[in-house]
Amino acid sequence: MRRRQFITLIGGAAAWPLAARAQQSAMPIIGFLSSRSPSESAGVVAAFRRGLRETGYVEGENSLIAFRWAEGRYDALPGLAADLLALRPAVLFAAGGPPAALAAKAATTSVPIVFSAVNDPVPLGLVASLNRPGANITGMSTLTTELAAKSVQLMKELLPQAAAIAYLLNPTNPTAAAVGSEARAAATALAVDLHVVHASREGDLDPVFTELAQKQASEIIVAGEPFMDSQRERLVALSARYRLPAIYAFQEYVRAGGLMSYGTSITDSYRQAAIYVGRILKGESASDLPVQRPAKFELAINLKTARALGLDIPPTLLARADEVIE
Repeated sequence: MRRRQFITLIGGAAAWPLAARAQQSAMPIIGFLSSRSPSESAGVVAAFRRGLRETGYVEGENSLIAFRWAEGRYDALPGLAADLLALRPAVLFAAGGPPAALAAKAATTSVPIVFSAVNDPVPLGLVASLNRPGANITGMSTLTTELAAKSVQLMKELLPQAAAIAYLLNPTNPTAAAVGSEARAAATALAVDLHVVHASREGDLDPVFTELAQKQASEIIVAGEPFMDSQRERLVALSARYRLPAIYAFQEYVRAGGLMSYGTSITDSYRQAAIYVGRILKGESASDLPVQRPAKFELAINLKTARALGLDIPPTLLARADEVIE
């Protein structure tokens, strides 16, 4: 399928002719502002639509969704947010973590905003508090900073003899410094060298893995954030090419051939965010809806990838895995 055809299928109202949208002007428009790419977002978009249906909203029947994709280019988000606001949406959904949420908040103080997969929304200044967000914004938290230490611990458990672990961060993500600090503290406690490396553009990835091969890093942790998600297939392929065991934040990487993941369910974050969107469409205020924190963290392991890397997964890890891909 051609890329333009795919984007049309996943693009909803954004791909509809203007006249067709005008004929259905009575339907509320949901602006969907994403830091990610449509090519890797089919699962989360399906989860978002599922959450809307749970509140009685079906795209094309009693609601419209207008999609705008930054494809990992965070500097494009303000323009995309302005484009969506020109459509006069009833709600703006900021998908793909802090970059989209911050761009949405900067763009409007009147249109209700629901965000998904945002780490530490209070320190970022998105909300006043988790229980009482205030203003026009609320959404879902992922606790990515706290999970940085856990990822280091899991990689040490995977390879107890590992002397050096790499951590791949996007320095343009507002949470990168906090995540890096948490990971360094965990590595120091485990007497492991941590090499923090950066990538914010597609062209950065090959040099990063070449550098890690030269430094003889034993493993790599990939930060859970939108740019990395937009490069999921490439990151998995590079880890395989350089035979570098990797842990990711979301199970989608493991299903794509990645070795291991630990974190919250990103699809559930989108589904829950859509439920909030539906509740706001029915008249509730974003300021009265508390930011939801994840209650469950999932460990996934791909044994096929482990075999390809010549790894024996410790039984203690396998016993704790929520999903094992044979």
